[in-house]
Amino acid sequence: MAPVNVENINNDKREAFKKKVEILENNLEYFPDFPKEGILYSEMFKILRTPELFQILRDLLVETAKEFDPKPDVIIGIDSKGFLFGPLVALELKIPFVPIRKRGKLPGKVKSASYVLEYGTDTMEMQEESIQKGQNALLVDDCLATGGTLECASELVKAFQGNLIGCLVITEKYELDGFRKLSCPVKSLMKVK
Repeated sequence: MAPVNVENINNDKREAFKKKVEILENNLEYFPDFPKEGILYSEMFKILRTPELFQILRDLLVETAKEFDPKPDVIIGIDSKGFLFGPLVALELKIPFVPIRKRGKLPGKVKSASYVLEYGTDTMEMQEESIQKGQNALLVDDCLATGGTLECASELVKAFQGNLIGCLVITEKYELDGFRKLSCPVKSLMKVK
């Protein structure tokens, strides 16, 4: 029996991954001057409306989540689109999903962290029983722009003494360098303007 060429298998997987990302990139919608003038907003709802594309997106998210080392013990989704994608990854990995929400949206005891916006500040919260000390946490969100939201979420993980292993996002606005605010690995499926 001929030996298996592992390099070709890995190359084939990388090529298949790239082709799937390309399909998604071609189906992003762009809206100029939203939410304010001068911003080109990329939106993925067209992908969610098309089951075949949504399946590709889910598969890529799960595959990428599995690349983190150490492996996640808990997936944390950020209000609001992180709630669409985080549970898909958590179910596939058979680990808990935990939401981070804007202030006043979660019942019970919560811990809070605030972050600065262009027009003020905002606060996010996580329920106190959400993660345990030392648990490996992976943050999931739709987009990394300036990094403020993910930075705030990472502060919440630290407040619980969780081990933040990384951030997984679908799109990253590369011109804004938001990843520089984060002290953990960031993996994005697509780089957008």
